Formats: sequence, structure tokens, C-alpha cells
Amino acid sequence: MNHAPQPPPPPVSRAGLFAFLDGLGVAHRTVDHAPVFTVAEGEAIKAGMPGGHTKNLFLKDKKGALILISALQSTQIALNRLHKAIHCARLSFGSADLLEASLGVTPGSVTAFAIINDPEHRVRFILDKALMDHEIVNFHPLKNDATTAVSSADLLAFVRALGREPEVLDLSAFSAG
Repeated sequence: MNHAPQPPPPPVSRAGLFAFLDGLGVAHRTVDHAPVFTVAEGEAIKAGMPGGHTKNLFLKDKKGALILISALQSTQIALNRLHKAIHCARLSFGSADLLEASLGVTPGSVTAFAIINDPEHRVRFILDKALMDHEIVNFHPLKNDATTAVSSADLLAFVRALGREPEVLDLSAFSAG
């Protein structure tokens, strides 16, 4: 992959995302469904799609740093401990306006693919090791009315094609339990 395609300018559409994935040679399979806003609402969809299913958190620390975490849906994440583990100030959820301004998506549609809308790398992106242990990983393709499956290796290729080095952490090590 010497000549990686350039991502389209933000905000990237679903078609733009898929064209970028195609240009990278990333195989992807998408299932359209009714919009889902919670992990629980997506259970029936997930039953028909193999692989690791995700929860995605858009966070802001007290100093204004922005963080996107894509974790396995079953990973317990204690926000009150996480900041120490990832070496930042105390964390809270980022606002809907900040989410849309920085990643081009709305609440309920937070996804690893949204980093395509952050060419300045303002948002730190962290992947959960438990998620990456799955051969296939599933994310919304920028809107919560579909789920797209890619291999975990191809997800890393996508991240690298955007000029980022993947940051994979064992988030369960910092859980409340």
C-alpha cells in the first residue's frame, strides 16, 4: 500500500467512508437497520453479525483534551479511574456540539470511523485490546442506522492511513471491578 488514497474532506458521508475503505483494499460488510442509540437496542442486530461489537465514548478532560474510546461492548470502563491510566486530566463526556464539531457525528453515532472527520488529529483515539482480540470488529458507518464489519487488522490499516499510530490499551485493567 504505497499510495494510500486521501480521505475525502470532512464531514465525510457513508459513501465517502466506503470509497476510502475500498481504496485501502479494506473488505467491509454493512447491515442496514433501524437507528440504535444504546448497546441494548442493538442486541438483535449483533446476534446476526459475528465479531466484536463496540461501545464508543467521546470524552473530554478538564484541560480540554478530546478522546475517543472504542471498546468491546462488555468492557467495564471506570471514568473516575481511566484518566490516570491514559495520563490525562479528569474525564467527562463531551457535549453533542463538541462531538459534531470535532468528529462530524451525532450522539448515538459515535464510531471509530469518525476519526476520518478529524484530519488535524485533535481527538486522541484509543482502542480496547479486548475489542482488537476479535478477528472482526463492528462499528456504525458514521450514522447509527447501519453496522459495518471490518477485520481488526483492516481497522488498524484504516487508522494508519489517516496518519495515526493506533493506541491499543487493555481498558479492562482500569475497570471499577
